Amino acid sequence: MAKLTAIVLLMLLAAATAGNAGAIAGRQQDRRRSRFLLANSPPPPYACSEKSAAALCLAPGSPGATCCGGQCVDTVASADHCGGCHKVCKHDRSTCCGGRCVDLLSDEDNCGKCGNQCGNKCSNGFCDYAL
Repeated sequence: MAKLTAIVLLMLLAAATAGNAGAIAGRQQDRRRSRFLLANSPPPPYACSEKSAAALCLAPGSPGATCCGGQCVDTVASADHCGGCHKVCKHDRSTCCGGRCVDLLSDEDNCGKCGNQCGNKCSNGFCDYAL
């Protein structure tokens, strides 16, 4: 009877330890997932209206100063709102620079990156690149 009791107690202890280890592993996995999501998630949307747009969209931490469709957006750099609300840069290579959709591979005023001006020609994102 003592051996049977000892075996049952050992089995219960092993089951409790295995369940606790799974819970600990689950918590570590959740913690890792949370860090990843926090590091790679977009900033929270700032809900705005015509009345609150000036105060809310100009507040520190706001994504932009313009209220488009109930959210504060940056119309200077956002590819979805380039130069105004819902003006999408249509081409795959287009990037929004200063409120204009430009091709960084060929635009002389934004060659390779926004604001990089070339003297003569922009080729493949390089100024005065010789082929």
